Amino acid sequence: MTKTLLRKYARLAVRTGANVQKGQYVVVRASVEMHEFAGMVVEEAYKAGAKEVRVDWRYSYTTKMAYRHQSLKTLCNVHDWQEAKQAFDYKTLPAYINIISDGPDALKGVNGEKMQKSSVATHKILKKYLDEMDNNYQWTIVAAAGKDWAKKVFPGERTSTAVEKLWKTILSTVYITDANSDPEKAWADHNADFMDKCARLNDAKFDYLEYKSANGTDFRCWLNNNILWLGGGETTKGVYYNPNMPTEEIFTTPIAGKCEGTLVSTKPLSVRGNLVENFTFTFEDGKVTKVTAEKGEDVLKQLIASDEGAKMLGELALVPHDSPISNSGILFYNTLFDENAACHVAIGRGFGNLVVGYEDMTREQLKEQGVNESMIHVDFMIGCADLSITGWKDGKATKIFTNGNWDEEFVK
Repeated sequence: MTKTLLRKYARLAVRTGANVQKGQYVVVRASVEMHEFAGMVVEEAYKAGAKEVRVDWRYSYTTKMAYRHQSLKTLCNVHDWQEAKQAFDYKTLPAYINIISDGPDALKGVNGEKMQKSSVATHKILKKYLDEMDNNYQWTIVAAAGKDWAKKVFPGERTSTAVEKLWKTILSTVYITDANSDPEKAWADHNADFMDKCARLNDAKFDYLEYKSANGTDFRCWLNNNILWLGGGETTKGVYYNPNMPTEEIFTTPIAGKCEGTLVSTKPLSVRGNLVENFTFTFEDGKVTKVTAEKGEDVLKQLIASDEGAKMLGELALVPHDSPISNSGILFYNTLFDENAACHVAIGRGFGNLVVGYEDMTREQLKEQGVNESMIHVDFMIGCADLSITGWKDGKATKIFTNGNWDEEFVK
């Protein structure tokens, strides 16, 4: 992949993704494998006026060794310097740019219970800072073509060819196809289309949504009309930014603990370095009561045991089956991409910033509005070619999705 296109991508991540402001602190999170692209992002952040840029490096192999060889007690410990770093971020509210590139099996073989218990323990210590930062800073997630990930997506290719093909695919999903591309304008147009559809959903004020498909999905989930639908960019403290690049979803936060029925996955899920395939969740009285999976069932069970909120939903997202990522025919084994190829939902944490007037509310007040609270937020895909989604208001049905896509009457 040419450096010209990668630099264009780095600029897009900084300017349109995180929308770094002059004088702002910036944190870039990246794998050591992506040091060259991360360096480009750092340079673009300084060009945008960043005061200071910190890079938090990761390496999945050493992470795996830590889980394998450290005791649970050691893994649960948060050092003073780690807490001090989180406290610094709480005070400075940096823009976060997350570069994801690891393969879906990066942590395969790690003791899932050990990972889950240590995650819970460290989250409890850092939660006070994370809660105060919530909805108060810009962030974005972008992708880079790691070797292991590329080979998973294109297993029949040589590693160099697979990496090149994955880079080309990633860039095309964010509107970078050649040196003359204008991705920033393309994103502005993309966001305008999102705004139109969000306005229709917000005006409808549905009481609940009903999902059905031939694979066994039969599900209902209730909504709070004081909670908005959102898609594309978001605004925090007056700064407009794009959290996910790419994105095709329009999403909301449902009422926590108020749903019922069965959801059947339509794509594999990569979570905590493990791959989960062909799974279902059954909900009763708003909580997961049954989990089945052909592969990775234990991973899902450990996931929903993270805390009480992990058993409830925090997101509903609408993505047409006829969309660019879906039409590529590529299974990415990566949530950032696969969630934008299909309608999906998420177990765990909801989005407080979707509540009307959230700026003046406490976390407890947001919870009273129905926003789920949890240490996790994990999306899984349920969209398919025959999925129907119906919105119900005062006993009247309105088709939102028909045969996997936006219903023509709803969006005309």
